Amino acid sequence: MRTIVSGWDESLERLESLTFVLQQPYEIKHTGAPMFAELYSKPDRLELFMDAMSGISAGNFQTFAEKFDFSRYHKVCDVGGATGQLSMLVARKHPHLQFISADLPEVTQIAEQKIAAAGLADRITAKSLDFFADPLPKADVITMGMILHDWNLEKKMHLVRAAYDALPPGGAFVVIENLIDDARRENEFGLMMSLNMLIEFGDAFDFTAADFFGWCREVGFTKTEVIPLAGPVSAGVAYK
Repeated sequence: MRTIVSGWDESLERLESLTFVLQQPYEIKHTGAPMFAELYSKPDRLELFMDAMSGISAGNFQTFAEKFDFSRYHKVCDVGGATGQLSMLVARKHPHLQFISADLPEVTQIAEQKIAAAGLADRITAKSLDFFADPLPKADVITMGMILHDWNLEKKMHLVRAAYDALPPGGAFVVIENLIDDARRENEFGLMMSLNMLIEFGDAFDFTAADFFGWCREVGFTKTEVIPLAGPVSAGVAYK
């Protein structure tokens, strides 16, 4: 009973944190600046946001760890890794893997603490990275969990090309997103999230699997697949 109550309390705390953060006036119409520029300027709110988003993403990342075949790979780089949650969940399921959780310096400090507390510092390295200025670390698998939808098409293509360049032949690029169905008729949540991204960022948008695979083929990826995760979320996978 104590475990159940503790878990319920933790869920409520995450929900309250996310509600507080999302109630702040981050929209471009209020601030004149994109959401992340405002959020990253306030370290206390940044950590609240990261913890809240970890609660939302945990189920999808855990399902991804269970469904994706990691058996032939050795190194994973999670780009925009935030608290390191995706790396930690996959690491617990696949003990043969080594990880890099890459994000901006302000976030990397948070990730280092979380990874150390989980006892996984020997397998997961938190690396500071500006993924629009720096090349991505070399890895067999590159993941982006709820990252690609944050940007306009030009920046999306930059990240797709960067992932391709960082992978070896046979490597996999994985995006975990609210992938909209190709007919744009069924995934209402993905469609509403796309509208939300436009409001928050000005030119960002969610996308269909066909959109993503088209971008990937344009830079050289050859094989693609969709792995359904939880609810409206799927993993789009492109193989080099």
